[in-house]
Amino acid sequence: MNRYEALLVLNTQGKEDNVKEMIERLESEFQKEGAQVEQVQKMDKRHFSYMAGPLDSGYYVNFIFGADPQLIVKLRSKFKLDPDVYRQHYQQLPEKKEKQPKKLAKAK
Repeated sequence: MNRYEALLVLNTQGKEDNVKEMIERLESEFQKEGAQVEQVQKMDKRHFSYMAGPLDSGYYVNFIFGADPQLIVKLRSKFKLDPDVYRQHYQQLPEKKEKQPKKLAKAK
């Protein structure tokens, strides 16, 4: 199982009141597919640098989760059909390294 980061840009046009419910629904979709969600970072609504079709802004949400590599393809295709997800980007994160305890100097 690898660690991944998914940046999703949500289409909240006309649905600003339902952002929290949208994020909770997306988190449950990750969990239904077998991903272990570690962290959800709500990054707020931001304006795009240029007009992307009918939208001029989107709500950014970052998910950090553990999953098998083949699950990413499944998530991409699932969220591509979701009308609330405008853009999506996935990136594999480096493995967490356990911190070694610091060695103390021996007393003389």
